[in-house]
Amino acid sequence: MPSTHSFEPPTGYPASDEVLRALDDDGVLLLTLHRPERNNAWTHTMEDAYFGSLIAAANDPAVRAIVVTGAGKSFCPGMDMQILEASATTRQPSGLHRRWPMTTALHVPKPIIGAINGACAGIGFIQMACCDIVFAADQAKFTTSFAKRGLPAENSLSWILPRQIGTRAAMDLLLSARVVLADEAHALGLVNRVVPADDLLPASLAYARDLATQCSPAALAHIKQQTLADWERTAEESRLRALVLMSEMGEHPDFAEGVMSFQEKRAPAFAGLDAHLHVAKSINR
Repeated sequence: MPSTHSFEPPTGYPASDEVLRALDDDGVLLLTLHRPERNNAWTHTMEDAYFGSLIAAANDPAVRAIVVTGAGKSFCPGMDMQILEASATTRQPSGLHRRWPMTTALHVPKPIIGAINGACAGIGFIQMACCDIVFAADQAKFTTSFAKRGLPAENSLSWILPRQIGTRAAMDLLLSARVVLADEAHALGLVNRVVPADDLLPASLAYARDLATQCSPAALAHIKQQTLADWERTAEESRLRALVLMSEMGEHPDFAEGVMSFQEKRAPAFAGLDAHLHVAKSINR
């Protein structure tokens, strides 16, 4: 069913027609890659607009969860072929010196839900892999693509993908660059849920809205940071860090609100994320 929530363009975000932005009254920001005439193929303009929007959202107290999707029937098939052709002619891969890292989404202290509506390849695949939760339309297709373009696994994908789906499965997808359909992507653990195409955006927005209204923004930020950092921590280091965070959150108003709202059987009224705004600013450009 269509969402009954109203969306409005947020202020303070980079201006670009290649990424559309709309924020609803529950704090869910919808980002839409918007080059439907080129199937949302990636450009440097889109890159700056997308990552700039993520940074703005990280520092926007009104935003509590983010959904990213593509316009039309494609999510993002990777770098625009015209840019790749120019790079092949000069024998210099495009975008070696970027304003933002391609893994920016990993460091945004708010949950990012990918709503993958169609073709997802190359840079599009990397952005999907950097989302925290991934919903896929039953018509979606995935490929790493790099080996078939004479390129290595780009932008930490060789680090991210084995941790998400295991080394053997990651090697299969990276070495073969074969196309994976939605059901296999779900079986591999590449996506969390597969839904009919017409249900993709409503289901993704509903999930984001539940996080935005039912979960503590501060707790979500800590959990996301813990999960990323714990990939390189020992179990004991993770336990000790969690103890520190538990002590900090014990003094945070969200802890008392979480307990009281549960006892009183009402919706919680959690505080915003002002204390964590420094996180996005610390991203290595």
